[in-house]
Amino acid sequence: MPKLGMEPIRKAALVKATIVEIGRAGSLDVTVSKIAKRAGMSAALAHHYFGSKEEIFLAAMRHILTVYGAEVRGALAVAEGPQSRVRAILHASFSPSNFRREAVGAWLNFWVLAQTVPEAKRLVAIYQRRLRSNLSAALRPEVGAHAPRIAETMGALIDGLYLREVLKTGAPDGAAAVKMALATLEAELNQLRAQTQL
Repeated sequence: MPKLGMEPIRKAALVKATIVEIGRAGSLDVTVSKIAKRAGMSAALAHHYFGSKEEIFLAAMRHILTVYGAEVRGALAVAEGPQSRVRAILHASFSPSNFRREAVGAWLNFWVLAQTVPEAKRLVAIYQRRLRSNLSAALRPEVGAHAPRIAETMGALIDGLYLREVLKTGAPDGAAAVKMALATLEAELNQLRAQTQL
């Protein structure tokens, strides 16, 4: 008979093991047995808790999005002013907990999953909407009606930097990613300023 209170602990261990295994494999081609072994339990127990490999993947995706969302909210809570809010979002996007090798690899494979699994597609859409909304709100005081377009550009840049990172070796460099994103934002703002002065 299972011990009371063990289910949340074991589920969390399976989710973390899933992220590590997907990140290391570089694909969704990992077995429940391998995930369970990394988590220190049997494949049967993993199936008992989640029902299927797809459900384990979705739980891992939700976990990554939850960690990211909490970090963004925390960073925004202490940010003062529009520029500080944009920087907070970028720093959260490329923080050590979000921009680590396993999370980057897992996140990109979740994009693959979203092409065929409606729930994964829904989770990606929620992430994109929240990112766009947060960036638009932070940019609006400075650029007004141009905020959604610039937010879309910044969101695409963030996703693109994740894609590039998965092709590199070594530890991800979040500081360099933030620097590149800020330089791109500054170029966008300079272009906008030049256009509005014409």
